[in-house]
Amino acid sequence: MMDFGSTEMEMLWLSIVLGIVQLLVATLLSVSSRGMPWGVSPRDTNAPPMGLRGARIERAYRNFIETFPFFAAAVLIVQVLNKHTPSTVIGAQVYFWSRLIYVPAYALGVPYLRTIVWVASLIGIGMVMLGVWPGM
Repeated sequence: MMDFGSTEMEMLWLSIVLGIVQLLVATLLSVSSRGMPWGVSPRDTNAPPMGLRGARIERAYRNFIETFPFFAAAVLIVQVLNKHTPSTVIGAQVYFWSRLIYVPAYALGVPYLRTIVWVASLIGIGMVMLGVWPGM
């Protein structure tokens, strides 16, 4: 097992891996449905439509990109300040696991679950941030 120095840093590393996997899957689905000529083009025109699942995977990845910088910044603040608390540990775990669940929930179009796990990921970020709040 690798030693990340803290659970929060381990969750950050796993989240990076999750993001890279999502990027690769979204790219593969994009090229398979839009074709290699579009994939290697400068993309100056609108993209041809993708299939339902591919489009959902692509949107799930974009949503990950929207939340990940906040999570990464919060974890790095915890690490730099050495403010590891139960809140920061659990919050980092909540973020990672909810983002992992989000991908199939979005790809399968499960009503309400996608929104619930998205909210959970934001709660996870909030828990990490609260752990370094002065006086907490």
